[in-house]
Amino acid sequence: MKILLFGRDGQLGTHLNESLADVAGVEQLSGYGIDDLDLSYLERLRQVINDEKPNLIINAAAYTAVDRAESEVELAAKVNAEAPSVMAKAATALNAGIIHYSTDYVFDGTATESYSEDDQPNPESVYGSTKLDGENAVLTHCRNSLILRTSWVYSMHGQNFLRTMLRLAAERDELKVVGDQIGAPTTTRALTDATLKLVQYFMLNDGFSETISGVYHMTCGGETSWCGFARAIVAASEFSDTRVLDIPTADYPTPAKRPAYTVLSNKKLFDTFGIRLPDWEAALSECMQEE
Repeated sequence: MKILLFGRDGQLGTHLNESLADVAGVEQLSGYGIDDLDLSYLERLRQVINDEKPNLIINAAAYTAVDRAESEVELAAKVNAEAPSVMAKAATALNAGIIHYSTDYVFDGTATESYSEDDQPNPESVYGSTKLDGENAVLTHCRNSLILRTSWVYSMHGQNFLRTMLRLAAERDELKVVGDQIGAPTTTRALTDATLKLVQYFMLNDGFSETISGVYHMTCGGETSWCGFARAIVAASEFSDTRVLDIPTADYPTPAKRPAYTVLSNKKLFDTFGIRLPDWEAALSECMQEE
């Protein structure tokens, strides 16, 4: 089987690129990063897919600058919505499948219990809206597809909340972090391990049937606030004396509105594929040991 990976050099793509080549049955893995292919150039994207002729496309690329997207709407839409549409149409023409990652920010955060895949999305940011448009495009144009919604993604590489907290804890005696936004921090390692199982399923079953295709939530278990996440990071680091103070979202205004509660239920993923990601605390501990 031949896999075409987009977002090869990103947080998640780096782990995927390292791991997919070792999966039995994967005969060829072609990875493209931002330096190889700008996804806003849609005709070039279409040409790459047609030239590569993959059996499975994995799209780990996205425009993820949540605040900047508010002023770069067209670019965010091209990368997050139009590019996945091109991928899905090309996949269908090649009789290929697609795995596409999405986000908890498709929800408005007004729920009081974890969101299921059946709950109605209502994004309140350009980032969330364009990611939802990308989901819909993939589902419309490729019936052999999985949409994997995840949240608060991080690793020991790249730009992310974990790395920012470690840098700031090294520089300051006190950190102020938002405590009224709740979600599930998720490591790229946990996402990669789960994705590999889906790739194996794809190979064993010659694709994702119409009854299997659709949206799935894929996050680490449990929930916490950004402040709680920061405290756990600092406590496990060499900067454990640094104080982490809880502040409300109102004290930290941003161009894009963040949802207050976006814990996602992973029940469908487990019921369908038997896949369960580790709790976020265990995943954090494992991630920090990778350093």
